[in-house]
Amino acid sequence: MGKLDFSVLEINEDRTVYGLSEQSNDKTQSKDISSLSKRYLATARKGQGEVIPFFVVSRDYDKDTKDFQLFVGGLTECAGLDAFTIPKGAYVKAAIKPKLGFVWSLSIGEAKRSFYTEWISKSDYTPLNLEYEYHTEISKGKNPQIDIYFAVQKRT
Repeated sequence: MGKLDFSVLEINEDRTVYGLSEQSNDKTQSKDISSLSKRYLATARKGQGEVIPFFVVSRDYDKDTKDFQLFVGGLTECAGLDAFTIPKGAYVKAAIKPKLGFVWSLSIGEAKRSFYTEWISKSDYTPLNLEYEYHTEISKGKNPQIDIYFAVQKRT
């Protein structure tokens, strides 16, 4: 992956998304996203690729255990789905492309490492332990990309 362009932006409204959540861990994250996404799509009665935009939210990361809360979902409310509110506020955004044209997990992992080990330490911001992938129509296109957002607050 080339050098990522991280940009700070302000999201002015809360956004409610509907989906499913479960406890995950750094080691099981890819498998957990896949299985949780399948459960979500079955509950929402949707096929693969039918839910756009699609969100993958990670929050409440524990540095000691490497555990966190994982949430996947979309904007359509449906019986059996939980609501989660992505709060308004400051976010750092990066657009990422998959490795080898289809391997998202490597690119997402690199983006997260770059944000937490390089960008944040040189910035005027503190991370708020909430991040999310935002998949849109462009995620499925010929030159796919997704945006990843990291919740931050200005250091005082």
